[in-house]
Amino acid sequence: MSHIPSVGFISLGCAKNLYDTERLSSLLVSLGYRIESSYENCDAVIINSCGFIEPAIEESLDAISQALEAAPVVIVTGCLGSRADFILEHYPQVQAVHGPGRRAAVVRSLERLIGQPPMEARVQLEPSGVLLTPVHYAYLKIAEGCRHHCSFCIIPQLRGQLRSRLPETLYAEASDLKRRGVRELLLIAQDSSDYGLDLKERSSLSKLCRSLADLELWLRVHYVYPSPEADRLVELMAEGLVLPYLDLPLQHVSLPILRSMKRPGNLEQMLQNIERWRSLCPDLTIRSTFITGYPGETESQFEELLDFLKAARLDRVGCFPYSEVSGAAANELPQQVPEEIKEERAERLMQLQAQISYDKLEERMGTTTQVLIDYVSEDHEAIGRSKYESPEVDGIISIAEGGSLKPGDLVKVRLTAHDEHDLQGELADAPEPIQFSTR
Repeated sequence: MSHIPSVGFISLGCAKNLYDTERLSSLLVSLGYRIESSYENCDAVIINSCGFIEPAIEESLDAISQALEAAPVVIVTGCLGSRADFILEHYPQVQAVHGPGRRAAVVRSLERLIGQPPMEARVQLEPSGVLLTPVHYAYLKIAEGCRHHCSFCIIPQLRGQLRSRLPETLYAEASDLKRRGVRELLLIAQDSSDYGLDLKERSSLSKLCRSLADLELWLRVHYVYPSPEADRLVELMAEGLVLPYLDLPLQHVSLPILRSMKRPGNLEQMLQNIERWRSLCPDLTIRSTFITGYPGETESQFEELLDFLKAARLDRVGCFPYSEVSGAAANELPQQVPEEIKEERAERLMQLQAQISYDKLEERMGTTTQVLIDYVSEDHEAIGRSKYESPEVDGIISIAEGGSLKPGDLVKVRLTAHDEHDLQGELADAPEPIQFSTR
């Protein structure tokens, strides 16, 4: 067999970008390219970049610099790839730049720059393709693009309007993932609650989840906006069909700020929603993210956000000082908040939330929960998560003397200690894995 060109990947940014890297990797493998885990000796390196906020842009530029030192050919795709002039201004050595979702264009560039693999190198992959996550969990992107036009965001410009995937395609991919040993399926989109609105045969997130629940996997949904569909999703959680984990990127609660952001809702309405959801599903865990120092944010409006956190007692919270996004409407707003105030407010918010999270975890002490094992360390400590923790973004559960366990095992653990983020526990009863089920 003649030479098979090799390709390395650097995937940056969110889980949605990771899924895109898996799809592109799958296409290249099917065409016969060899994917390498290390990019030092590759014929080409593809960087799936993130370009949403300034720190992400800097990380992408650093990755490009490192790749140029290691590989003869560097191709940039992803969100920052939509700014080809910007990338080439910094690194004119980059041979090709493509925006997000341009898989065919990336393939054409590879063929031009490093050649095509021989026909005999082509392979047929399973519907789920290449996975870059551990063997026991996987992301499933249910839609691309976004129909919202938040003033701090440019996703519709980068990725287009909402384009939902067909339910039967998603079910086939999820079924294949289960066959391969995946036990937790994480549904992702820019706004998962909008799923199906654009399909000719109208579907919805709740209908999709009810269908996927037949596979009896841990089903976790990310990026749900407050909406009637969120209510229906919580009802599925109460039925035990979806994990009781609600990921709501609220961003703020002050009405003037939300209006400026072009986002719905207000403090009182959101507190009512949370009270209703917790009534429907008492087992519910709620995660959210917030922005501090958005243009025009006053101290009293920030205090309103703190008051909301005290009242809502959310389980998990992320916070980001406002950062300009190139091309976003919010960049032109008056009353830009000084950087030091943005940072100080973010720190105050996270200090408050740390205590709330600590108190919430204290309530779980002495209880027994199912834990999905992610990995086992060299000193035989097993690390996993319960239904209340999502990989990468939430805390972990450490289990001493877990050397007999392996990734993907689901075991009963008695919780014994914690800090504001992570928990510790011990195996309850015998260490044999229990039967996996969502019901």
